[in-house]
Amino acid sequence: VSRALERRPRLFRCENGDDSTWRLTNVATVRGRATYHQGMDLQRALVYAADRRNTLLTTLRRDGRPQQSVVFYLLDGDQFTISLTDDRAKVKNLRRDSRAALFIPSDDVFMWAAFDGTVALSDVATDPDDDVCDQLVEYYRRGNGEHPNWAEYRQAMVNDRRLVGTFTATSATGMLPD
Repeated sequence: VSRALERRPRLFRCENGDDSTWRLTNVATVRGRATYHQGMDLQRALVYAADRRNTLLTTLRRDGRPQQSVVFYLLDGDQFTISLTDDRAKVKNLRRDSRAALFIPSDDVFMWAAFDGTVALSDVATDPDDDVCDQLVEYYRRGNGEHPNWAEYRQAMVNDRRLVGTFTATSATGMLPD
């Protein structure tokens, strides 16, 4: 057997003998940097997510199939704030079923965190001076700094039918450095 084949991660049954549960092993020896954590400590995964901004949001279609979208987020504690557009599939899915998942990659394919949780949706922005526009202004400020024309930004949020999604993480898995 070649050394390359010996280094590939392999799937093994969990120690509890449950045939429906598999886990990735050998990762620490393969990459020397990360280990897979099924049921990772949520706080550890949130620390990793705090230094990033983009994620893959997975929602559930009516028939149960996943629908995925790349979105940007801001993190406060265990809550990820996301700006959404009302007419998109992800919003329609979340109105029907608030369960969702986030996958947060790194530049290294063997380092990532994934979160399960639920998403609460705000009302849709209907007036440049409403509470939703205030939340979207705060979201923009925290992520990008000052906008050159806040009146224009607020009107764009109304025109685009924007709203705020708040994903609350309940559990995490992933591969992070020890």
